[in-house]
This record gives sequence, structure tokens and C-alpha cells, in this order.
Amino acid sequence: MPRILSLSVLMLLLIAFSPAAPPVRTVTIVFIAPPESPAADSVYLAGNLEQFGSWKADGVLLSHSGRHRWKHKFSIPAGIHIEFKITRGSWESEAVYEKGVKADNTTADILHDTTITLRAIAWGNNKPVVVGQITGTVRYHRNLLGEGLKYPRDLIVWLPPSYGSSPERRFPVLYMHDGQNIIDPATSTFGYDWRVDEVGDSLMKAGLLREMIVVGIYNTPDRMSEYRDTAAGVAYGKFIVGRVKPMIDSLYRTLPDRKNTAIMGSSLGGLISFLCAWWYPDVFGQAACLSTVFLPQYTAVISTVRSTDVIPNRVRLYLDCGGAGGDETLKPGIDSMRTLLLGRGYADGKDLVTFFDTTAVHNEKAWAHRLWRPLLFLFPVEKF
Repeated sequence: MPRILSLSVLMLLLIAFSPAAPPVRTVTIVFIAPPESPAADSVYLAGNLEQFGSWKADGVLLSHSGRHRWKHKFSIPAGIHIEFKITRGSWESEAVYEKGVKADNTTADILHDTTITLRAIAWGNNKPVVVGQITGTVRYHRNLLGEGLKYPRDLIVWLPPSYGSSPERRFPVLYMHDGQNIIDPATSTFGYDWRVDEVGDSLMKAGLLREMIVVGIYNTPDRMSEYRDTAAGVAYGKFIVGRVKPMIDSLYRTLPDRKNTAIMGSSLGGLISFLCAWWYPDVFGQAACLSTVFLPQYTAVISTVRSTDVIPNRVRLYLDCGGAGGDETLKPGIDSMRTLLLGRGYADGKDLVTFFDTTAVHNEKAWAHRLWRPLLFLFPVEKF
């Protein structure tokens, strides 16, 4: 099977839901390393499945099968969409297939037993050096620990244009997940970011968006479990509410009430945004959930909402989804959640807004392109 390149970055398992279990397919990945690779090298697979390490750069060690050849064989249900990269254990040592070009994810929809063969010409991420790509002022808080969480994490705090010149003014706050991917392309896992700083700054200076503080919470190797309704997810929610928010409110001039506190994320970040708002409606008055994974194999939240007759202290919600590059598989779950919420008293177009972009794929570029929509839903000038 030829190598298929795509710009989409799908950080989750996408299964076509059907009453009967799909047949199992065997996938073999054969990787041919550059000739100059050390004989004692280690080669890894990093990808969107949990058995690929959920995008850890050293997710799965490949088996050495001869001179410069590496192999990995696994079985998955038919219909799975896979995305992966080959590394030497870090994102600074990705396999390069074309001189001067950063490799996109290798992707495939697995319908039959499949062999994917890749031949690299070099190692190195070919990622351009990015300098001065942050618009506005950011501050960092490093190595925050949370009870029940395995890894410490950093925060990036983006301050609105008038923060420094209006010392008496207080601002609403937007908390975001995958913090390394939202503002600075130099720290973004895949080389491009959400452009929260550029989009937000432009909307604020145009008089359309309220000036707000954005707090980006970096993810960790436990992202897959922390961004779901698991014990790790509960601990992560408590970390945001019990550690991060009190610290931000003490260090910055915030408007700390629920009306002025929002949370946003994409993919599993969209799921944990919804869950945090569900668990803490007295803290978060609003949530924006982009390309959200409401699939039953990942979360029981749809069953939870279905069993709830009345939703107390209703949170304003924005839900969206793309229609290409794997994102389309998420739409049934988002449609189900929308229907449930409307049945629990939400008003379509008012406290619940949904948007579907038929051409959008599942990556940071797509979320950056439509970021203006959730931002203007959360903190529009005309509504305050």
C-alpha cells in the first residue's frame, strides 16, 4: 500500500459504530531507516491509537528485522483510521522522507489486511525555527503539580492588549487545554498553533471581543486518560479548579465569577472541557468544545446526560465539528449530545450553539481557522 500523507492530526481512535463487532484486520508497518542510521539505533512508532502510545514520541518500540529495516505488526477492528509518525524517540528526531519538507502524519483507513512500507532519507523534524511568533504578552508558570496526577505541567498565560495600561481593570478568563499548542508555534507539538493570540488580539482591537486573559494548561503523557471521565480526568478537573484557578485569580486581575470564567478545548480537550463544566457549573459558566469526542468507547458522558432530567445552573455551550480527515466520525456523537441538551431545556442558538464545517479536518490549523466562532460566543462585546 502506498504511503498516504495528510495534514490531519487525529489524536484518538475513530471507530464506525455498529451493533455488530467489526472484523479484525492485521496491519504491518515496515520502516526502512536511512543508511547512515547507527546499527544500535532504536526506532519508535508514535500515533493516534493507545497501542501507538497516544502520540508519545517513543510510543512503541519497533522490532529490528534486518539491516536498516524495522517492523511492527498489530491487529485492529476494520474501519479504524490510523495516523502515525516514526521517530528515534523524540520529536526532534522524526523520520524525513523528502529533503527540506517536514513530514506529515502517515495515515490510512484500515479496511483490509494492510502493509505500509516507509523509506526515510534522514532523521530530524525539518521544523523551521520560529522566533517572535507570539502576539502580545505571555507569562509562564512552570512545573505545577496536582493531587492524583502523575506529571507536573506548565501554564502559559496570555494577557490582553490593555492589561498593562489599565491597572484598575479586571478581565474574564478563558482556560484552555493542550496549552503548548494554542499560542506559540515553537512549542506546538506539530509545528503550528491555534493562533489564539493573533485571533484574539484582532477581534479585541476590532471591538468585537471582550478583552480577556487566556490560560493554557500544557498536556502531559497522560493526556489520553486525563482528558476523559476517568479517575485521572477527575483529578485533572480538581487540579484546574482547586490549584490553577485560585493561583490565576491571586496573581492576575481577573473577574473570578462563573459568568466570566470559560473553558475550551478540542478533540479529547473538548470532552474534558464539557466534563469540567458539567462537574463544576458554579465555576465555569461557559464551555467551548471543538471536534469533541463524545464516542461511547471513550466516555459515558452521553449516558450521564441522558439520565439527568434537569441540568442545574445551566452552562452556555458551543459545540462544533468538521466533516473531513476523520473529524466526520465525531459528528454522530456531537449530534446526540445536541439532541439531549435541547431535550433538557437548552435553547438552540442562544445558550447552545453548534457549527458544522464540511471541509474541516482534525488539526490545529482547522481549529485556528474557526476559532473566532467560539471566542465570539464566549465573550462578545455586544452582550455585556
